[in-house]
Amino acid sequence: MFNFIKHRKIWYVISLLIIVPGLVSLALQGLNLGIDFTGGNLVEIRAGQNTGTQDVRGVVEGLGYGASRNVQKSGDAEYLIRTRELSEEESAALIGELDEKLGGITLLRNDRVGPVIGKELTINALLAMLVASILMLIYISYRFEFKQGIAAVIAILHDILVVLGIFSIFQLEVDTAFVAAILTVIGYSINDTIIVFDRIRENLKNRKKGEALDELVNTSIWQTMARSLNTVFTTMFVLLALYIVGGTTIKNFVLAMIIGIGSGVYSTIFNASPLWVDLKLREKKRRA
Repeated sequence: MFNFIKHRKIWYVISLLIIVPGLVSLALQGLNLGIDFTGGNLVEIRAGQNTGTQDVRGVVEGLGYGASRNVQKSGDAEYLIRTRELSEEESAALIGELDEKLGGITLLRNDRVGPVIGKELTINALLAMLVASILMLIYISYRFEFKQGIAAVIAILHDILVVLGIFSIFQLEVDTAFVAAILTVIGYSINDTIIVFDRIRENLKNRKKGEALDELVNTSIWQTMARSLNTVFTTMFVLLALYIVGGTTIKNFVLAMIIGIGSGVYSTIFNASPLWVDLKLREKKRRA
């Protein structure tokens, strides 16, 4: 039986190799924040069947309202256009130009988000993640022990940094749906971690005399392995289907879920339990 705990330093190095490039990217270029956070206009139109994405981009860029990446196809003939915050005159000019150049359009929506609202959303998003982490630390400390709570929160932080890093490196747009994806990933990851910790607690009650802690934890991981893999595979099948056949508007949301859940099952097996073992061994050494 492969010993996950024995090789835990390898898993830590792999995690660092994944996280560090993302941290560098976050420091150098940050995240590609959508209008939900920066403020701007979101225009959705329906054009003729002969209209292509490049045609819509040409009109938007011609007016100087945004880059090509801010135009996305969201249906058979529907397009999402994200721009900086426009005045009433600029918004009317954009709609008029699109209608003229594309041979007639139907305006589906034209939402405007001010920078003040965007700043408030940013603060609320960060606050939501912070509160969720603190509440989970308290709950795990109550149900299990404080060191397991610390290990679980570190594993969650690992998953968040993996998702943020990849989105920063590839400059994928971050909006409010992304925040919902992150919170879902946190819930998924902590659920998986608690299953393993619960099995460790049960095995500690029936611990054999002379059985090493790392062996007991490794056994517990293997006992919950089938459950973890079955859950992640069934979830991934649904997410991959959504990513392939879903609309453009949910692709980044689904991608964040795919990355986060993949990272979550990794951190549960290779980070959370090994970290707890290290914390326990350090405590034992300190007492000695």
